[in-house]
Amino acid sequence: MAWTEHLIHFVDFEGSIASGILEYGVVTLRGAEIVSTETRLCRATGRVRAEDVAVHGIDPTAVVAQAPFGDDFDRFATWRETGPLAAHFANAENTLIKSVWPYPRTSPDFARTGSSVAEWGAWIDTGRLYPQFYPTLTSAKLADVVAGFGLQARLDVLAEAHCPADRRHYHCALYDALAGALLLARLADEPELARQSLAWLLEMSTLDGERRDEMRQGGLF
Repeated sequence: MAWTEHLIHFVDFEGSIASGILEYGVVTLRGAEIVSTETRLCRATGRVRAEDVAVHGIDPTAVVAQAPFGDDFDRFATWRETGPLAAHFANAENTLIKSVWPYPRTSPDFARTGSSVAEWGAWIDTGRLYPQFYPTLTSAKLADVVAGFGLQARLDVLAEAHCPADRRHYHCALYDALAGALLLARLADEPELARQSLAWLLEMSTLDGERRDEMRQGGLF
């Protein structure tokens, strides 16, 4: 089954280990189609540095009445059960989610058909995929890749439809998740890439040769 036939949940967080996750955005895709989007602000669980506020624009006083991110375990565990998670440079999202919940519920291992794991990964990582598929890229930064492939106008239209009015720019969780989701969806336009399996896409999302071999070998048995 091609990866385009699966649900994939593209995730972005704003915040840090110190402050906790202050905002999340999730875009659920099937192929090039956006199935649903979710976002909300979350109460800080630690100190929010002024330099971080300058980047993501979330002042702790603005989220003091919000529920903490930790209240949404069931939502994220259900996403993980129904499809792999994706991010642009997924190590940041993986680190943040594991700082709150080290493990999800037992979920399908989409890298190995018929297997189950209690892990948030393996992740699909557009920050790793694009430099491999398009080696002439001069920057893998999210905004640069979106602009380089002519997707900025489309992103802004989607942001108007899905993002809160004051969170329609980079370093806003749902906006960034939409940007990454557009990059992933765009790969479905490449016939050679569109026919690949979900396991292959997950393998290609890691640059760790040992990990990639382990995923590939696991898929044979």
